[in-house]
Amino acid sequence: MSNDLVVILTALNLEYEAVRRKLAGPQLHRHERGTRFEVGTVQGTSCRVALGLANKGNHSAAVIAERAIQQFSPVAVLFVGVAGALWDTARLGDVVMATHVYAYHGGTSEDDGLKARPRVWETAHGISQLASHLARVNDWADYAPSHGRAPHVHFGAIAAGEVVQNSTISAEARWIRQHYNDALAIEMEAAGVAQAGHLNGAPVAIIRGISDRADGTKGSAEDRNWQPRAAASAAAFATRLAVELVGEQEQIAMSQADKARTANGLKEHISNTAHNSTVGIMAGSVTGSSVYVNADPKVTGPADLVAELDRFREHLNRHHADGAPDDDTYREALAELGFARRAARESTPESSKRATMALKRLRGLIAEFPELVSRLAPLVVAAGDLS
Repeated sequence: MSNDLVVILTALNLEYEAVRRKLAGPQLHRHERGTRFEVGTVQGTSCRVALGLANKGNHSAAVIAERAIQQFSPVAVLFVGVAGALWDTARLGDVVMATHVYAYHGGTSEDDGLKARPRVWETAHGISQLASHLARVNDWADYAPSHGRAPHVHFGAIAAGEVVQNSTISAEARWIRQHYNDALAIEMEAAGVAQAGHLNGAPVAIIRGISDRADGTKGSAEDRNWQPRAAASAAAFATRLAVELVGEQEQIAMSQADKARTANGLKEHISNTAHNSTVGIMAGSVTGSSVYVNADPKVTGPADLVAELDRFREHLNRHHADGAPDDDTYREALAELGFARRAARESTPESSKRATMALKRLRGLIAEFPELVSRLAPLVVAAGDLS
């Protein structure tokens, strides 16, 4: 898993641009089947986002989500955009995050009517908890007083189907409100993304800005006015959530590094008797008459950091020769290590920041290998101290 990257997908260009405005330095990334993503960092953070356009519909969204998960192994997949409100709970411009998703077109047709047989996916507990916390903190919105009331975040079910809902009195509209009366919003992609996440073991969050009321006003002047505002609200909440998700992963990685350092630290026992003395040393290696243990490196300048990065590369090479990490992860890790080394040699505050970001990305790639994480952790700190 890439511990510093979140995938964000949208269905419309309007929604895509709302997210893209939140990113710094987006770079094109092309999937082997032609799907294009842009990978950048959320402005002012080290959180990477792979942004992709899935187009309309659950089927297309499922395929693109599957490709994104396989390509990037993200911390999570966020589907971001606009939706119609089914009830008055969420007002225009507000954000709805799904606690669970209904694929409402599942059913069986019988003599006495259509019986609902939906599929349901729940949002991962950790993401729901974090999103609820951000909603309570309530400092995520790009709020302009001229827009009136600040947007609120609501949590509840979202219904996903295969047709555009733009009526409150049609037979289908009445059926949806009868069978899915707890759904706050309705749209056309969440079920596909949720299924892709479920099959690939990737946490998924559906985040929608309310741009209409699914009441016949879609496509009106009011709808065209609210769409960009709703998309901007959804993008603001989603990118803030992405940053917090990556931050949690970094904390987990650092905790694992601390535990690994403790487990691999020097353990010395000396037992003296009248006839014999025994010295036991663990988590070190003996070469000739010298003893080497895992101690934090002394980095006083860029040259020291470059030297330590070269030593780390040797450890990485040995691990790969033993079969872990795999070839793809190893190549990505070497690329990030090389980027960090080049940035460290430039010896400027800005290059030190770039080196730190590259090392954090590297830490995400090797998170499954505690010994490597423990060796890298002090280098991340050292790179930051040079800025």
